[in-house]
Amino acid sequence: MKAFLEDIPSKQGGSSFYKARLKVASFEFKWHYHPEYELTYIVKGNGYRIVGNSHEHFAAGDLVLLGSNLPHTWHGKAEEATLAEAIVIQFSKAMIAPFLVLREAKPLNELLEAANRGLHFKADPALVQALIKLVESQALESVLDLLRILNSLTSKKYTTLASTTFHNVSSKTFELRINKVCTHLQKHFAEPITLTQIAELVHMSESNFCKFFKKATGSTFSAYLNDLRINEACRFLLATEDNVSKIAHNCGFDSLSYFNRVFLKKMKATPSEFRGKAN
Repeated sequence: MKAFLEDIPSKQGGSSFYKARLKVASFEFKWHYHPEYELTYIVKGNGYRIVGNSHEHFAAGDLVLLGSNLPHTWHGKAEEATLAEAIVIQFSKAMIAPFLVLREAKPLNELLEAANRGLHFKADPALVQALIKLVESQALESVLDLLRILNSLTSKKYTTLASTTFHNVSSKTFELRINKVCTHLQKHFAEPITLTQIAELVHMSESNFCKFFKKATGSTFSAYLNDLRINEACRFLLATEDNVSKIAHNCGFDSLSYFNRVFLKKMKATPSEFRGKAN
């Protein structure tokens, strides 16, 4: 997916890297990338996280390490009208390079290489406290805190997010189009959506839109929309006692049998099995 280039150095001030604890009304859909590595921890909020061609539901406790120039966005809000909150750490290759030449830094090199496809971790309480401390620390202590956190991550299990690596060319027109499409799908995925409707949204023919969307996301339009709907169905299966038929309908599937087939293919379990394993 084409994304716009975010200027991280302009946010750093006099520091060698950027760190912040952000509190916002919601996580706005902002499909972007930057040369810097990024470590993001969601304190409060839920919604959808897109990293490369990975599209998943996220909630409080979400911890992701992103490699250089990997496009991404978090899109969602907090529960019960409270502010959404995230800890964001962004650091450049130049900043971390002097440490990577050390023989002892081999595990860290491997971690950052793997992060080119995005890594998802389970954040334990000690790691969360370390992230909070990092945001509050100053001067050289903040650099040492960052190194401690990265070193801790080298020994933790992770899940790789994107199935391929990504290279981006900034294009304002491409950015506006894909952001418009994705934002519309995020808001209306539960409604009937046709290829014709979405192509017209960005003033393209259906054939050109299909090529554009496949190039942008690495996925067909129908597969991407199904992923959106299945991720939302998973949330309903875990958070409610609604029957499967109602959930399928509320997530935009007119056919229960089709919903079951798509769900089984993506989740490697039936909706009932998925719900049962979580209880």
